[in-house]
Amino acid sequence: METSAPKKQQFTSLIQMMRAMPDEQSAIDHFTAIRWKHGAYCPHCGATKVYHFKDGRTHKCGECRKRFSIKVGTIFEDSKIGLREWMLAIWLLTNHKKGIASTQLATDIGVTQKTAWFMLHRLRYAAQTKSFNRPLDGEIEADETFIGGKEKNKHASKRTGGKQGGKGKAIVLGILKRDGDLVTGTLPNLRAKNVQGAINSIVAPGSTVMTDEHVSFNGLSDRFTHHRVNHSAGEYVRNYCLHTNGIESVWALFKRQVIGTHHWLSPKHLSRYLNEMTWRFNQREIEAGERVNALLEQTAGRLTYKELIA
Repeated sequence: METSAPKKQQFTSLIQMMRAMPDEQSAIDHFTAIRWKHGAYCPHCGATKVYHFKDGRTHKCGECRKRFSIKVGTIFEDSKIGLREWMLAIWLLTNHKKGIASTQLATDIGVTQKTAWFMLHRLRYAAQTKSFNRPLDGEIEADETFIGGKEKNKHASKRTGGKQGGKGKAIVLGILKRDGDLVTGTLPNLRAKNVQGAINSIVAPGSTVMTDEHVSFNGLSDRFTHHRVNHSAGEYVRNYCLHTNGIESVWALFKRQVIGTHHWLSPKHLSRYLNEMTWRFNQREIEAGERVNALLEQTAGRLTYKELIA
């Protein structure tokens, strides 16, 4: 029942990844090496006394006596899709700058559009960043944007009334450390307590925070060195370094990704698309193959999809 520990594969291109994992067992071995890099453990009780069957796919806990596969306790659990197809989906999602639509993924890996849609949403869920080891510090840019179609283009039953602008759209806040990480999230409204509460929870006190003139940022100077540019007066840069151009470039990229790739986006799933874009942005400095392995590492600690939708 004992087998040698599998090794993590290294690859820098899609063709190399397929050569490294020519069959389902090699993909299972690769994920096993990533998930159990610190040693095998039972996903049911956490015990480290684990027996491995000769088939390379089945394991048994020496404590709770339950059998399991390496997929149990991850987003891959209860999925009939092979790990090799999952690896392909991860490559396409993490290495295409605009992501990939479910219709295209379905064609590329040979599954139905519905299956591809669920695969992508599981991966977007896995890509979320729940917390940072330490707050963002240094030079920070913060900005809000609105995501959603124009009121005049909506069906009459979907219109919320009021003037154009942010009416009826989802509100997204972005916080960017220059030359560092990005944090994004949705807000119920632009009240100062919501906007500044999000900033206070992520940015270290004393940091330099740059925003536009929106009233929701009034009061940030109590905790940070706060600079603001007045966009409504045509001001976008002051003294060469005081601006929010970085986070605004992120919004331009996100809208190109979402609108250009997915065409229509349900507000219900907006946070998942933000997860995807934010994760890919924060992994921009690492190689393509390492992005695949980095997301695989995150999947190992995420809930199963049944728990996700419960």
